[in-house]
Amino acid sequence: MNKYLKSVLLMAATFSIVEAGTASAQDKLETAPTKFIEASGIKFSYRTLGKSTGTPLILLQHFTGTMDYWDPAVVNGLAKERPVIVFNNTGVGSTSGKTPDNVAQMSTDALAFINALGYKKVDLLGFSLGGFIAQELAAEHPDLIGKVILAGTSYQGGGDHLMQVLGEAFSQKDSPDPRLWLFFTHSPESQQAGREFIKRASARTQNRDPESGKDIADAQAKALIVWTNTNDPENKLLKSITQPVLIVQGSNDTMLGTESSVTMFKTLKNAQLVLFPDSNHGSIFQYHDTFVKTANDFLNQ
Repeated sequence: MNKYLKSVLLMAATFSIVEAGTASAQDKLETAPTKFIEASGIKFSYRTLGKSTGTPLILLQHFTGTMDYWDPAVVNGLAKERPVIVFNNTGVGSTSGKTPDNVAQMSTDALAFINALGYKKVDLLGFSLGGFIAQELAAEHPDLIGKVILAGTSYQGGGDHLMQVLGEAFSQKDSPDPRLWLFFTHSPESQQAGREFIKRASARTQNRDPESGKDIADAQAKALIVWTNTNDPENKLLKSITQPVLIVQGSNDTMLGTESSVTMFKTLKNAQLVLFPDSNHGSIFQYHDTFVKTANDFLNQ
């Protein structure tokens, strides 16, 4: 066999291995290329990871967060078993348009994005503000939305301490990142987990999303405050969600109180509740390995 033929066969074998499932650039949040798709006049930015078959898992992000604010340990872990899509909703990151100041419009825009991708059934992971959107979508579109994971979030009318906690976080001059105060408790163990999370979330060095400015923060703060302080005394929204729901929360969430997750668990028709110890708003990042296993078990049921 001549050297040229051997080289061609080696290249073909290597290509076959990659096609069969060896990790590639798009299997990691840190390196997955940013794609764009237009829907309802908005040019949405998104990234896809994981398998090409199975029910896609759509991730809905927190207050002012972009795709680059997700924890690669969480996203990459989930993508090992299913297609995972992260995206920036209207006006955030590299997505066009003006950021809405209400959850209803955010949900409408997220629905337009999902429909543009052509999916007939998706599962959702909504973190914090993203959890509000996930609840709206699950209640209004039961044929489209399958299973739902609600992490570090609350229900409509559940109240919040957003402005107080944000003020405290940004007043910590010695803290290298406000997320250490917002997402983690003050224990040495939780703070160490926070530093490791920030390092992981900073791993992407090229083609990162633009940071969120004041316009985005003001709009999303209004949406969050209005939604959590609009009374739903009979919990009509929660009671209209019939899909299986996994609720994940920290033992001491100072932004969207832990007790709200207990209320959701008691009110939803088909819910499971996981509480992580010594953890704040970002419990899924502090306990990323356990969360990924728990979430995959739930989604695989």
